Amino acid sequence: MSHGWFVLVDLLGTFAFALSGASASIERRLDWFGVAVVAYVTACGGGILRDLALGLHPPLGISQWRYVVVALGAAALSLWPHSVVQRMRHPVLLFDAIGLGFFAVTGAHRAMDASHNVEVAIALGVATAVGGGVLRDVLLNRVPVILQREIYALAALLGAGIQVFGQVHGWNPVFTLWLGAGSCALMRFLAMRWHWRLPYA
Repeated sequence: MSHGWFVLVDLLGTFAFALSGASASIERRLDWFGVAVVAYVTACGGGILRDLALGLHPPLGISQWRYVVVALGAAALSLWPHSVVQRMRHPVLLFDAIGLGFFAVTGAHRAMDASHNVEVAIALGVATAVGGGVLRDVLLNRVPVILQREIYALAALLGAGIQVFGQVHGWNPVFTLWLGAGSCALMRFLAMRWHWRLPYA
């Protein structure tokens, strides 16, 4: 039962990150193909990097059709004239924060199941969450958010840490999943709302 929840949340994260990538591509005035490519890379890039690091071949983002369908569906929704996504004020930031929370917990969960190592699980949970956004920004010739003073990777670290802590201590998997994802997204939203920044070195 809990496995089904993690699959659902993973697909929700894929959808949210694909919307983020597609919205950023539209702002940069890419053509339809470019929008679709950036949406897919944003949605599946972090998970592919995680699976490669764990030695899981082929990665889920390539081997399972539902990830491709969800990512391309989100891109199509973003391209639809007068869609809700296009009318939103800051769609990239909104969907990026939601996807960050979902991917932090699902990435950590999958890494923990595969490696049974707390440090690896947390690190790859963060990598899953931030990887797609980094690839999106590189493709669009922007400074990645993770390299700026944003509370971004720190929020992903919180979500992944909660997931791994709950998994190690036998918490209810569904509770841990939503607590970790919600805490990560909430920290990111609050950081954007109140302009929290990390200090300079």
